[in-house]
Amino acid sequence: MRKINSVEITKEVKKLCIEGNIFLGDDVIKSFEENLQKEESHRGKDILNILIENAKIAKEKEVPLCQDTGMAVFFVKVGQNVIVDGLTLTQAINKGVSEGYTEGYLRKSVVSPLTRVNTQDNTPAIIHYDMVEGDKIDIEYAPKGFGSENMSKSKMLKPSDGIEGVKEFILDTVSEAGPNPCPPIVVGVGIGGTLDKCAQIAKKALFRNVGEHSEDKLIADLEKEMLIKINNLGIGPQGLGGNTTALAINIETFPTHIAGLPVVVNINCHAARHKRVII
Repeated sequence: MRKINSVEITKEVKKLCIEGNIFLGDDVIKSFEENLQKEESHRGKDILNILIENAKIAKEKEVPLCQDTGMAVFFVKVGQNVIVDGLTLTQAINKGVSEGYTEGYLRKSVVSPLTRVNTQDNTPAIIHYDMVEGDKIDIEYAPKGFGSENMSKSKMLKPSDGIEGVKEFILDTVSEAGPNPCPPIVVGVGIGGTLDKCAQIAKKALFRNVGEHSEDKLIADLEKEMLIKINNLGIGPQGLGGNTTALAINIETFPTHIAGLPVVVNINCHAARHKRVII
């Protein structure tokens, strides 16, 4: 068994929160640059240039990319041969979020759902755990802004709706969202499982690097097809027209019941922020 002190976990999570809000991933910036060459709208090109410049300024001045520094979402793989010494793993992660958002001067956006009273440190975080082999803890973090989160939808399709029903729901959701999620967007789609599992894998899909397709050929082909269809909607960067409505569509699936076909579309804005650390 390997012992990991909770202090180390807190320290790494604090760093993830601060750096995740400041430094945009190379995968996203590369996608901006590639789409800039393909964008047909002059206004769309201008916006893509602004997004590239914004990421550059955030990096150079070490300030957040966006004022919405999100709700902290984590996917954590815990090796079965790990013992966390000190605080529990959940406590250590939340302490790291608290320190990161407070000391990093990141906007604290988490409130009670009904009273709307702010928790003051952006906790509690949303944490999804998976027990795996080994003696390490693999932590993936994303600050999820709610301009895009609010545009997400779920639907319990009938099995007879099939893949065409899934395609229609994805397109309808993106079309209805329009400019609200700050396109160009990344579209995470979950298909299968139960309602809650479907939402979880749709969120997990957003953690995938832009341009990285599913290993399942059927799903990879569906991702490519739907990206073309979404970009043909003409919504464009910031909803002002163009052929860069989405940078990517990432689809995850999970076996489901014979009577069901759950689908969740979880939308992310152009600032597809995510970072990872392995302890």
